[in-house]
Amino acid sequence: MSERKNSKVVKKVIGLLGLMTLFTFAMVPLYNVFCEITGINGKVLVSKELYESVEADKSRTITVELITDINREMPWKFNSTIKKLEVHPGELNEVVFYAKNYSKSTITGQAVPSVAPSQGSFYLNKTECFCFDQQTLKPGEEINMPMKFYIDPEIPDHIHTLTLSYVLFNATSKSSSSLSQR
Repeated sequence: MSERKNSKVVKKVIGLLGLMTLFTFAMVPLYNVFCEITGINGKVLVSKELYESVEADKSRTITVELITDINREMPWKFNSTIKKLEVHPGELNEVVFYAKNYSKSTITGQAVPSVAPSQGSFYLNKTECFCFDQQTLKPGEEINMPMKFYIDPEIPDHIHTLTLSYVLFNATSKSSSSLSQR
């Protein structure tokens, strides 16, 4: 009788582990959808037409700091070509990020953005960003990835600095990584 109970417990644990694994793989796409809908963490795509109606405020300057990091399991180099820039609210800016795959297999990366202070994320508008899509690099391949943005002129006066942080995660599916290793 206890063997039957143990078997049920083992099946439940295996089922729970399977659900947890599926949930883990679904997190990046779910996060992307959530951020696009809510605008949290500066992950909002703004049309160029909407930007063209914004007038730059040359009387103010905001410091934008750029921080990059890589998840431990990513054998890539990933950084921004500049670490800090001074921008005028309403002015379109472009920053280039660099990535290189040092592994011997094709890897897909997904950058997850964050903005500090969090209130500033409501005023950061990206018209183009590598973080909107996954980036797939072959072994030894490198890429320059643009990010175009502007800061809404309505940003509160007490915000003088925005810190944009990107963490790069391995988003390679198990099936495609096993195929690339053959």
